Amino acid sequence: MWEKLRRIWKIKDLRKIIIFVLFLFVIFRLTAHIPIPGVNTENLSRFLEGNQILGLLNLFSGGTMENFSIVMLGIAPYITSSIIFQLLGMVIPSLEELTKEGESGQQKINMYTRLTTVPLAFLQSFAMIRLLSSSQYEILGTLDLYRYISIMIMITAGTIFLMWIGELISEKNIGNGISLIIFAGIVAALPSALQQAIVNYDPSQLYMYMMFLAMAIITVVAVVIINEGQRDIPVSYAKQIRGNHVFGGNTSHLPLRLNMAGVIPIIFAISVVLFPSMIAQFFVNGTGFMARASQAVITLFNNQWFYGITYFLLVFGFTYFYTAVIFQPQKMAENLQRQGAFIPGIRPGQETEKYLQITMSKLLFSGALFLGLIAVLPLVVKAFTGSQSLVIGGTSLLIVVSVAIDSAKQIEAQIKMHEYDRV
Repeated sequence: MWEKLRRIWKIKDLRKIIIFVLFLFVIFRLTAHIPIPGVNTENLSRFLEGNQILGLLNLFSGGTMENFSIVMLGIAPYITSSIIFQLLGMVIPSLEELTKEGESGQQKINMYTRLTTVPLAFLQSFAMIRLLSSSQYEILGTLDLYRYISIMIMITAGTIFLMWIGELISEKNIGNGISLIIFAGIVAALPSALQQAIVNYDPSQLYMYMMFLAMAIITVVAVVIINEGQRDIPVSYAKQIRGNHVFGGNTSHLPLRLNMAGVIPIIFAISVVLFPSMIAQFFVNGTGFMARASQAVITLFNNQWFYGITYFLLVFGFTYFYTAVIFQPQKMAENLQRQGAFIPGIRPGQETEKYLQITMSKLLFSGALFLGLIAVLPLVVKAFTGSQSLVIGGTSLLIVVSVAIDSAKQIEAQIKMHEYDRV
């Protein structure tokens, strides 16, 4: 470990990138502690403690909601916008064509995603203010139209600011910027969580701490297995004779990872599974059919069996969905054919594409199943311990480990690239 850190520090460009990213993390944590004026943060903390859904959102935002900071929504609107456009790209021909145009098409989709994030953040900020102002706690006090709009503008601007920081991080090629922001928020909450666990330590609850430790070890090991697992597809290169020289004829392999989607399915699944309950919270204090329907939705998602099954299916489905977005066997088959390469026993072209698709589907089933089971493991542990902190802690650990492994791989790739350039 120390040797790798030393190698990273010796590479000037990589050292600058990491320092720059750490600086952006510091900026993010500073903005997370800039509260919107006129908010009773003590009453807000009590309200979040009694609300499972908002408590989970507060955790993934890195405590920004608890502080009612200008970045209280985190990058949730951007994630929602990304999900929308990835789904639309599968049903709208014009967007589907953009996805096939390579980098230029992806830049246009990214632009549409950013533009859509603005109204989504504005709407979510309105919904959040409405929810907090209708609670029994005096959190926001009296709101007139001017203050209402001012708070919404500040929250929306905070989300756009985090989106910009995330894209700056992604450009440095040491990890997905959005995932790293969530990672930074979770890690930043660890010291206070550990302090609270030490202060509230109860010897009679020792079995619960042991259960959490066992779950943490299982989660770390399982996530490493998922991320490192891959199947190497043998690839041969045709011999080419040019004059008196023979080129090609060597063999290589094409690695297909067990889980190409990384931690994105977990983030998407959490965003979707929390959405119905969060919307229902806005109408539960009303009257008539809407209030009864909202209460029914909240009760349904508080049922651990329903919540766990829905969460598992979403993680499983999003793993397939996101892999379909990033894994394109047609392009891989075309690239192999263009390079004069082929898979032994498989015809180049459509046969190679079909073979890669079938092979990836078999791998993906195992990866998606494994990832879904690890995602709901904390819920199983909660059924035996009754502790909500295990649910939050297990999901957080899953994201932290996955993002750390992905970033470590990208940093390792940059190290090898620099060493290759030196040679």
